[in-house]
Amino acid sequence: METIRKIYKTGYGPSSSHTMGPRKAALIFHAKNPDSVKFRITLYGSLAATGKGHLTDKVIKESFPEDKVQIVWEKDIFLPQHPNGMKFEALDNNGIITDEWNVFSIGGGDIMDDTIKSQLVSIYPHTKLTDILHWCENKGRTLWEYVEMHEDPEIWNFLSQVWATMKESIIRGLENEGVLQGSIHLPRKASSYFIKAKSSAGSLQKRALVFAYALAVAEENAGGGQIVTAPTCGSCGVVPAVLYHVQNTYQCSDTKVIRALATAGLIGNLVKENASISGAQVGCQGEIGTACAMAAAAATQLFGGTPSQVEYAAEMGLEHHLGLTCDPVAGLVQIPCIERNAIGAGRAMDGSAYAILSDGHHRVSFDKTCIAMKETGHDLPDIYKETSEGGLALQL
Repeated sequence: METIRKIYKTGYGPSSSHTMGPRKAALIFHAKNPDSVKFRITLYGSLAATGKGHLTDKVIKESFPEDKVQIVWEKDIFLPQHPNGMKFEALDNNGIITDEWNVFSIGGGDIMDDTIKSQLVSIYPHTKLTDILHWCENKGRTLWEYVEMHEDPEIWNFLSQVWATMKESIIRGLENEGVLQGSIHLPRKASSYFIKAKSSAGSLQKRALVFAYALAVAEENAGGGQIVTAPTCGSCGVVPAVLYHVQNTYQCSDTKVIRALATAGLIGNLVKENASISGAQVGCQGEIGTACAMAAAAATQLFGGTPSQVEYAAEMGLEHHLGLTCDPVAGLVQIPCIERNAIGAGRAMDGSAYAILSDGHHRVSFDKTCIAMKETGHDLPDIYKETSEGGLALQL
């Protein structure tokens, strides 16, 4: 597995696969062909189906000189390597192709072609959580210590900046009001939820605060604000909401929260390695489901859970989102995406509590749930995988 830095990317919304990935690819291709007269970019499958709502065309055009870009939409063509396919072509004055590049946006802001794949660096010796748990038991170590042992020393500075950016997105989101951009004119709700939470008490207040924090980040993402993928833009509100709530309610230090982020990153990495975090590939179970698993694991560690209890919490976060479709209304990362962040954060807290009450033993492992998620995603029809051609996407 690669570094957990690939799970946490700071960038601008609304979509890691449809915005961050295409922007990265466009900048690389333009840098390689700076003097080309014209560029033609063909978007395939999910990128073409929901690209306009996800601002794919906007970020691509901004990556090239003005009036030099032609975008071709091929929503009915799905390339075999991945649903988020792109073909970049550089043209001369005679319209002759001088350079061509097929590349895929594979989720979480990452892009992939054969060249990039050959350059991937694996730093973790294990790719299954069961094997990592055995390592923890034999060494008397925790999951965050496993991360520390295999990452470079700068990982803690990196995660510290990640946490700072996450907190900033919550604070901005709680202050911002108004209507989000897009055809459905969806009003922001985080501010009002936060105000109502402050006037509540007991368990209702705690849950309302979690909802408000998750809505704050998800709305910032939908509005094109700066967020951290965890593991994607569309699911970026779950982990920050849970960690911010636990820190403020139970007075956890930044050091402990950052260690919890390391464990969450490991969980996200395992899902990415063994299944997928791409909504276009496996549906929203790969985004919100993974985010819920990451947050549940992090919270369980902060509450003093054992590595086995952390694994159990992560498994529940993923298991109870199996089959979740990715069917954004109008191709926007708004309905049902924003609300799912809030509910996912609430489920993460529930999963953590359930795991803490247990002895950590259970029948279906996290690793097996990853396999089930991958198989479920493979069996989902394309209309439920970020194409806006089925499910909730057709109800407004």
